[in-house]
Amino acid sequence: MTTQTHDSRSPLTWATLSIVYVVWGSTYLGIHYVVQTMPPLVSAGLRFVVAAVVLGAVLVILRGPSVLRVPWRRLGTAALVGLLLLTGGNGMVGIAEQHISSGLAALLVASVPLWLVVFRVATGDRPPVTTVAGVLVGFGGLALLTLTRGGGSGDVTGVVVVLVASLSWSIGSFLSSRLPMPENPFAASVYEMAAGGVALLAAGFGRGETLHLGEVSRASWLGLAYLIVFGSLVAFTSYVWLLGNAPISLVGTYAYVNPAVAVLLGVAFAGEHATWTILAGGLVIILGVGLVVSTERRPRTDAEPGPAAGSEPAAEPAAQERPR
Repeated sequence: MTTQTHDSRSPLTWATLSIVYVVWGSTYLGIHYVVQTMPPLVSAGLRFVVAAVVLGAVLVILRGPSVLRVPWRRLGTAALVGLLLLTGGNGMVGIAEQHISSGLAALLVASVPLWLVVFRVATGDRPPVTTVAGVLVGFGGLALLTLTRGGGSGDVTGVVVVLVASLSWSIGSFLSSRLPMPENPFAASVYEMAAGGVALLAAGFGRGETLHLGEVSRASWLGLAYLIVFGSLVAFTSYVWLLGNAPISLVGTYAYVNPAVAVLLGVAFAGEHATWTILAGGLVIILGVGLVVSTERRPRTDAEPGPAAGSEPAAEPAAQERPR
């Protein structure tokens, strides 16, 4: 994917970024409605299998069948990333939202950028001191939400499940930039969604989930359609475009805007309550993530011109970045 960075102030850039801000933030509310009358894993599996088929068909129409031909090794790594991101990540968020509010789930998931820094340190990277400080601040907010269960707005099962989901998503995100993936990021997403969706269906049926069509509410059907069309196709396409056309520092701001959008929508449409603990813990997490993102955007003054082998560019998106 060739990087063609546009002016970050352009209307197209901000319009696309707004889609990622609002739509990805609203997916937590969509999941809230879906799991009211549909089993969480089976419904998530349907979401990603349908999205994979639609996206794959569009790619074949626009680029020809060859766009989906990838070496077996790259296909396998795309499938692995899909299992971590979608089966372990999104699937468990659906289970968690049967026990906790969508806003609390979104705030706990906001810890993903913090985990990525931890993984970088574990693999020998040395992030700036300010980045480490941001991680510590963010985990402080995460601890507050976890120990208090969002001020009593959810039970311990939901909190633990969403924390495991965040960890799985973080591992998948970390590996996606270090393993050989399909060259075309849209093709990679097709295989990620297909693998993750099939695994979600298998896990759902394996744990005894059943989909009784006559018992599914209109709100759940609408929520599922919204997640397929807007969450998995429109917002994803916008995110991929941003990776190739906007500074990564700007793209990364979605990580701390999405939770705020999710909390506001949960309060406005789902009757959820934003307790003082949720507001305080969420603010601390967002401050920590913001500190990490703002620090990582700055070029390191002691570095040689151009990134060293194995390092990550500080200001512009790398061609190897993969959609999340």
